Amino acid sequence: MKNFTDSLRELSASYFAYHRMWDDLDAPGPPKGMKLKSDYYKLFVPPTYYFAPVEQALAIDWEPSDKWGMTACDSLAQAKGIQNLIYEIPDMQKSAAVDRWVNKILLGYYLEHPNQVIGNEMYFADAILLDDVQVINAPRQEKMKNYMQVVNPVEKASADAFKVLKPNFWKKSAAASVQFSQHGISDNWYQGGESTNSLLAELKLVANYDDKQKVQFENSLEMKLGFITAPSDTVHTWKTNADLFRLNSKLGVRAIKNLYYTVASELSTQFFPNYTTNTNNLISSFLSPLQFKLSVGMDYKLEKSKYKLSLMGAPFSYTFVYISNDDIVNPSSFNVEPGHSSANLFGSEITANVDWKIKDNILYVTKFNYFTTYDKVIMNWENTVEFKLNRYLSTKIFFHLRYDDGVTLTEENDTYFQLKEMLTFGLSYSW
Repeated sequence: MKNFTDSLRELSASYFAYHRMWDDLDAPGPPKGMKLKSDYYKLFVPPTYYFAPVEQALAIDWEPSDKWGMTACDSLAQAKGIQNLIYEIPDMQKSAAVDRWVNKILLGYYLEHPNQVIGNEMYFADAILLDDVQVINAPRQEKMKNYMQVVNPVEKASADAFKVLKPNFWKKSAAASVQFSQHGISDNWYQGGESTNSLLAELKLVANYDDKQKVQFENSLEMKLGFITAPSDTVHTWKTNADLFRLNSKLGVRAIKNLYYTVASELSTQFFPNYTTNTNNLISSFLSPLQFKLSVGMDYKLEKSKYKLSLMGAPFSYTFVYISNDDIVNPSSFNVEPGHSSANLFGSEITANVDWKIKDNILYVTKFNYFTTYDKVIMNWENTVEFKLNRYLSTKIFFHLRYDDGVTLTEENDTYFQLKEMLTFGLSYSW
């Protein structure tokens, strides 16, 4: 057995030496004209347990041999040398006799060196063998200089030839509109009423910052001014039916995905004074009231192709109300006690903003705000539906619902709910 083990070790060493070409590009190849085959691969791979040697040994027609040491492989090795044997053996025709001879050698090895058998045939049960027709063609050899050669050499360029573009994280937009409405009836109309004309102008400027990573900074300026004729008012010919100046800012730092730590602020007032019908009693005017809100909380943002959503919850919210004109008849309408010019309101706030493009020519914008001091509630819900007839003409429906239980109820004002709505048609343009 020792002779067989030594010869097998020399044969394996010579075999793998000539197959170093797979791992070493500098290793020499086989002699010219010699062809390698894999009929005897079981003798040269790491020792593996195969089922065939045992099945052959247990067969009835098998005869034991006590000459494990001297085999056909040893005789060939003695006659021709180990190196030539490597290339002569694969050229033999594979047959049942070759398989039986290999199985005998393996069986003897299993009996003498069982501790050196490291593999098992079951490990290869799921392996897929290549058919003889599956030939892998070697890639076309290319000279190294073809890859190293520069086809279009680049000349050294000066610093002035390069232009570095800095990313612009700001997105700016604007929208303006001038809307008209007219209502005319005759003096003898059976239901009565009066003819009116109205004009409404709007301007909205937006400047938003988004670094696409952590920080978002949103800013918007809204200005709205509307006038309506007042035939029944003997003191005033025109009255304001829409008057707004509002500046919003919101700074958010991303917490997770669509959730941001947010600080939001809002500053609002009006442009012109407004009076009670048929009197000079001042209801409101410029800086009367002036409202400033500051909120700290979390803001959930979601933006898709058709809509944009912002839902902010602020456990800490502060509202400052200031009245600069002492002629205001009823400051309690703005949660300011009579005899005072300002008020400080602390509480919590929920704000929701939705921009929804229902159709290509239909846009719905809503803003909902709920503020509570836990003693009183101020709720505002603004809705605007715009129907675009073309690039310049549109129709708008504006609906504003307000609830404020901090105002003083009177015989003329016996509910905390307030309502304002408008339907207009006119010019609009966005850029």
